[in-house]
Amino acid sequence: MADSNFIDYVKVLCRSGKGGAGSRHFHRAKYVPKGGPDGGDGGRGGHIILRGNSHMWTLLPLRYRRHIFAGNGESGGAGRSFGKDGEDVIVDVPCGTVVFDADSGEFLCEVTEDGEEIKLLRGGRGGLGNWHFKSPTNRTPRYAQPGEPAIERSIILELKLLADVGLVGFPNAGKSTLLSAISAARPKIADYPFTTMEPQLGIVSYRGDRSFVMADIPGIIEGASEGKGLGLRFLRHIERNAVLLFMVPADADDIRAQYDILAGELEKFNPQLADKPRVLAISKSDMLDEELRQAMEAELPEGIPHIFISAVTGQGITELKDMLWGEITDERNRIDPAPITHRPLDGHHRVREEDEFIFENVPPMPADDPAGEGEEWDDDDYPEDFGENYGYRMLDEDEDE
Repeated sequence: MADSNFIDYVKVLCRSGKGGAGSRHFHRAKYVPKGGPDGGDGGRGGHIILRGNSHMWTLLPLRYRRHIFAGNGESGGAGRSFGKDGEDVIVDVPCGTVVFDADSGEFLCEVTEDGEEIKLLRGGRGGLGNWHFKSPTNRTPRYAQPGEPAIERSIILELKLLADVGLVGFPNAGKSTLLSAISAARPKIADYPFTTMEPQLGIVSYRGDRSFVMADIPGIIEGASEGKGLGLRFLRHIERNAVLLFMVPADADDIRAQYDILAGELEKFNPQLADKPRVLAISKSDMLDEELRQAMEAELPEGIPHIFISAVTGQGITELKDMLWGEITDERNRIDPAPITHRPLDGHHRVREEDEFIFENVPPMPADDPAGEGEEWDDDDYPEDFGENYGYRMLDEDEDE
């Protein structure tokens, strides 16, 4: 996967901009005695914003952009001059991107539509200048608000492909062959396991100029939900599919046992997958005669629509499309679909090389400058009601800073 352009899991360090400090300036002019305070407000820090982009299909650009820092707000100036706001940073991501906190694994947000914008990290508010604090009893306030600090967070971006049908099966079950037979996709096909090393998407044409999207993921083996094989890394792409197409070859020792293993691995990965519509396709059926087919039907799982197909001869392909289209357009998939419950990242669902990624040469968090002029505040510079009225709390003498 190191040389692949399909990147669906990446760890990034983000930092919003800090707010600019308010100014403590006083108006000074030759013929204006006691000009009074006129310090301006500081500018807002820049936001980190995620934006969905339907023209992107991979997180590859972020693999080489590990540090995303927004601009800091500028300090206020004389004459009630407002500081300039920090520059926002808009990060384009593919539709279907889910964001997790890298430290706790907590789900944060997801981007599913083109042009959708989500404010991931909010920039710090700018501090108020000293002209806000003047009053009849305090005509020369020698203090101003500092800007709010920046927010720094390591996040994990996880891409979950948007497709109508997801192919689920053991290695060499014929998934890639089926996708190449009914769509224009050309996945790698060979006679050894794990030929498919990354998900493949194909657009399947249907009657009346209609179509649907089918996704092929690498083969799943028993124990995939615990990290065995390649299935765990790509099981996330199954979560967004409307219909799951289970594929078991006709030469399997026990078709029902293989189906139960595949279904069990999906439910262990995310229990919500148990509620998705399913279709069972027995591939490589061109080697079966009518007597063997009838004998096998008695052993198939009950309550699951099934069909015998052969991608090489075209047997059952048209009927399979009809069956899949009927499931896709079913009322369960069209009216008020239930949102996906994204499981938090844990030790089994993390990509080790990304989780252990070390951020090098990261500039330190900017130091706050409450005075806005390179000066530190003294205790006497704060008004008694500063924290109460403006959102900052003063520390007592016995409290730690």
